Amino acid sequence: MDSSRSTALIVGVNGIVGSELARQLATRREWDVYGLSRSAHELPTGVRPIVADLQDAQSVMQAVKDVRPTHVFLTVWARQENEAENIRVNGAMMRNLFDALSPAGSVQHAALMTGLKHYMGPFEAYGTGEMRETPFREESERLDTPNFYYAQEDEVFAAAERDGFTWSVHRAHTVTGHAVGNAMNFALTLAVHAAIARETGTPLVFPGTELVWNCLTDFSDSRVVADQMIWASTTPGIGDQAWNVTNGEVFRWRWLWPRLADALGVEWEAPTSEPRPLAEQMVGKEQLWEEIASRYGLIESRLERVASFWHTDSDLGVEVEVLADMTKSRLAGFDTYISTERAFLELFDRYEADGLVPPRPRQS
Repeated sequence: MDSSRSTALIVGVNGIVGSELARQLATRREWDVYGLSRSAHELPTGVRPIVADLQDAQSVMQAVKDVRPTHVFLTVWARQENEAENIRVNGAMMRNLFDALSPAGSVQHAALMTGLKHYMGPFEAYGTGEMRETPFREESERLDTPNFYYAQEDEVFAAAERDGFTWSVHRAHTVTGHAVGNAMNFALTLAVHAAIARETGTPLVFPGTELVWNCLTDFSDSRVVADQMIWASTTPGIGDQAWNVTNGEVFRWRWLWPRLADALGVEWEAPTSEPRPLAEQMVGKEQLWEEIASRYGLIESRLERVASFWHTDSDLGVEVEVLADMTKSRLAGFDTYISTERAFLELFDRYEADGLVPPRPRQS
């Protein structure tokens, strides 16, 4: 192996952050890049595809037997019916992967993306039970609550100790980026919400609580998350640590929501005393989306493939403040910073250019 080169294995390469990692690393001459996913998918030029089901140990073993990654980027999880199953399945996925990579002994660092549920509890108790004080800080102890993030971490930690590599954990807030069929694509969900609102002559209704509308919060653009994962993987002396990762700014939805609605060409409504979840607002809209897709020649006519209403509702429907502290990263030298509003607007333009949503009316 050429010691001047690094080999990346991006696990979950089709996702929001995985695809961004692939785009970034594929342009760097010193990297060879592999992308692992459960199904075949178009990847950036220079990224070599690997197809494997992480829940099938033999499938993984066969798929990676000839790969010698120096750096593993983990951006994958599989949603199950309850947290006990989330823990069993997602823990096994990590274990199957590192058991398959262990014989080669090539891994130098593994970067795992998780999220703020580390501080707030899993989906079943998200923001409703015990949670850490905001802004969330990395030194906070784990909650005394079952959480599949902890199971993923434990498998990475165990493999790192066994095989002698370093690790990093990257705790993102809601991630915005470019991916289709992802379980948690907030920006695309919002663009779809707006397209349906324009079609039906209805406003962009904020689906969450009044508390979330008024509190400070933050977001994580996929470019920031990918930058931090690469930074932590390649910077000497900062291994074996967890890092919060957000855009670096804070905002209130009461400020951003009207601005995004204006950019999307729709009127807007603030929250009422009771949340109005998107999952309820969008009941029966599947046929309408098929008609919109047909009329504008969109590349995806299935509403569930372009919108994750349940996840947006989960984010905005809590009765707690959600905010992460970025001091640790800044002091360690990570300085990527992105305007959340600009990140949304750039994504809206890209979704239109790629034929995912219909064009917005342009202001004169």
